[in-house]
Amino acid sequence: MVMKTKIFIVVVLMSMSAVLMAQPTDKDSKKSFRGHEREMRTNDEQRGPANGLNLTDVQKEAFKQSRLAVQKQIQPIRNELGEAEAHQKTLVTAEKPDLAAINKNIEKIGELRVEMAKIQVKHRLELRAQLTDEQRLKFDRMKGKMNRERGMNRRHEMEM
Repeated sequence: MVMKTKIFIVVVLMSMSAVLMAQPTDKDSKKSFRGHEREMRTNDEQRGPANGLNLTDVQKEAFKQSRLAVQKQIQPIRNELGEAEAHQKTLVTAEKPDLAAINKNIEKIGELRVEMAKIQVKHRLELRAQLTDEQRLKFDRMKGKMNRERGMNRRHEMEM
C-alpha cells in the first residue's frame, strides 16, 4: 500500500511539472497568435505592399508619399465611421429603438466603408502602375495572401 502511494505521488508530481513546464512564463503569454505572428516579421515585412518587391529608391519614395496622402484622406472617414458605429450601438440599445434611425445609420456606415474602399483601390492601382511586370506579379500575389490572412484573423477574432 505504501509503495502504491509513493508511485501515485511521483506520477502526480511528474504530471504537474510537465503541465507547468508547458505554460509560457513571460508577459507575452497573453498575446494572441496574431500578435506573435507580427513580432516574427522583419522590418521589411511590416512596410506593407512594398515588401519583397525590390523597389528602386524612386519607387520607395513614391510609395511612401502615396501612402501618407491616402492615410490623411482616410483618417477623417475612419473617425466618422467610428462615430457612426458608436451611435449605432446607442440606437440599438435604446429603450425604444427607432428602426428608421437605425436603418439610416446603417446606410451611413455602408457609405463610409464604400468611400474608404474606393480610395484604397485607387491607391493600390496607382502603386501598381509604378511597378515592373515582375513586381506587379509579386504585388498581386501579396494582396491575395494579405486578404486570406485578414479573413483568417477575422474568423479567429469572431470565434473568441
